[in-house]
Amino acid sequence: MYLHVGNNQNIRIRDIIGIFDADTATVSAVTKKYLSEADGSGSVTFASEEIPKSFVLYRNRGKGKYCVCFSQLSSASLCGRVEQLGGWKN
Repeated sequence: MYLHVGNNQNIRIRDIIGIFDADTATVSAVTKKYLSEADGSGSVTFASEEIPKSFVLYRNRGKGKYCVCFSQLSSASLCGRVEQLGGWKN
């Protein structure tokens, strides 16, 4: 199953590490540093040109690394979509 995060971008649910609210998660200096380093290594994508409300940390099996995708959808909306698709499964 895939989670649609906006603008025809989909992420495999089993590869998702976490879904985070962009406003509250980016308050931490550790998170800011991680996102900055991920951006520098080319591991960050944007599902929209709008201001992001959330971001998804996931494993990109093709590239063999962890990636971040910013979405214009709220973290609650993305989590709701995961639940509609059957929830988190190992």
